[in-house]
Amino acid sequence: MQPAASSPVMNPEWRTLLEHSGAVFEAGHVKHFGNPERELRATAQGDVLVELSPLSVLRAQGDDAQSFLQGQFSNDIRQVTGTRSQLSAYCNPKGRMLAILRVFRIGEAYCLQLPGALAEATLKRLRMFVMRAKVKIELADPELLRIGLSGPNVEGLIVAALGTVPAGVDDCLSVDGVTVLRLPGPHARFELLASPEKMLALWPQFATRVTPAGATAWAWLDIMAGIPNVLPGTVEEFVPQMTNLDLVGGVSFTKGCYPGQEIVARMHYLGRLKQRMFLAHAAITEPPLPGTPVFASGLSEQSTGNVLDAQRSPEGGCDLLAVVHLSSRGAGVLHLGNNDGVRIDLKDLPYSLDHPPTA
Repeated sequence: MQPAASSPVMNPEWRTLLEHSGAVFEAGHVKHFGNPERELRATAQGDVLVELSPLSVLRAQGDDAQSFLQGQFSNDIRQVTGTRSQLSAYCNPKGRMLAILRVFRIGEAYCLQLPGALAEATLKRLRMFVMRAKVKIELADPELLRIGLSGPNVEGLIVAALGTVPAGVDDCLSVDGVTVLRLPGPHARFELLASPEKMLALWPQFATRVTPAGATAWAWLDIMAGIPNVLPGTVEEFVPQMTNLDLVGGVSFTKGCYPGQEIVARMHYLGRLKQRMFLAHAAITEPPLPGTPVFASGLSEQSTGNVLDAQRSPEGGCDLLAVVHLSSRGAGVLHLGNNDGVRIDLKDLPYSLDHPPTA
């Protein structure tokens, strides 16, 4: 998870509170809370509390907000309600993804969450196409703080604080000014969004009971859940299906037109998909950057794909998501960077690649 290129200044009271919890900052964001190794172990085995300022939220509101977004994104925005969120892709006319967003509602507004490093460019591009539509799109980060909770016991902690939680993955709800999203992960996983005033009161309720962790912990949880993210280095590289977005509910093939829709639909209905996203592990201490090429020793000298995201693993080395040619499975040993690079070993995703939805 990478910081925004020009992120807004963090709320000073919020920063002070985080510092009291042991936060160590880098480039304006929390890097860790003083013990990265302990935080990593807790992410895999216990309960963690993550500060999510490296994510940004764009807010779209107005009479035409729904119809405007419906014409821009890969998923059916009409299915987004106050109790249901969704993943969606923002593509260029060639079907290549500019961003992957989580879309949800707070009141009448649609919220579009994505890596902060892509927020400014995405906001600028969306505004280019507003034209006469009655919709206003703006950055909501200053008034909407974000935290994440993951672990076997966090559901009970949230119920104790708010009285309720969303029941299923991708469900959401708002209670007393706090929006809660339930997300996929190896444990129960939730994101909470609220005003600075609300969040300043919520953080201490959780921080004394779970382990605070940096945002790379959240990115590792996305990797283990098989949830793709477009980051600098992979913008306009992949059609949604290459990153399994269709397998995790991020593409509708019945909703109608959006940029790149014809190419995305053709790939779906004609079965021309040659690459998929795989979960893998590498015995390397420094995570490879998004976009790092992957090579298969049993194939040609050309790369077979690219890294989507990678984070340090609690078991040592790095876990990563990589988009590679389907023929790479069993074709030979996969390597990072070149044919003589570090070996990567494929692992099982939490969903099947062999039975994509037909809707």
